[in-house]
Amino acid sequence: QVQLVESGGGLVQAGGSLRLSCAASGLSRYAMGWFRQAPGKEREFVVGISRTGVSRYYADSLKGRFTISRDNAKNSVYLQIDSLKPEDTAVYYCAARLRLGVSSRIDEYDYWGQGTQVTVSS
Repeated sequence: QVQLVESGGGLVQAGGSLRLSCAASGLSRYAMGWFRQAPGKEREFVVGISRTGVSRYYADSLKGRFTISRDNAKNSVYLQIDSLKPEDTAVYYCAARLRLGVSSRIDEYDYWGQGTQVTVSS
């Protein structure tokens, strides 16, 4: 069992930036993804990264302002969000995938964190 712990969320003004973190023991064994769920909406894929960090796959609608990275030595994955918009307000989740490769599908991730709230004020 993997326990994923997200941090770094908070309240930020539009145009600002946040860096979310996700940590877990043994994280280097997993491909990772970030998802988000806004109030009243379904959970959606943001970005995924392979075990080594070489491959990254972004949701088409979110390219440009979101950057995923990982530091396997620190058992951590990060999501940098720049130029935040009110519509970015959501709970952001990290997820771990046992199988090789990056995926945008929710059902292909095996472990999930509890989420961290990001609220963007206009």
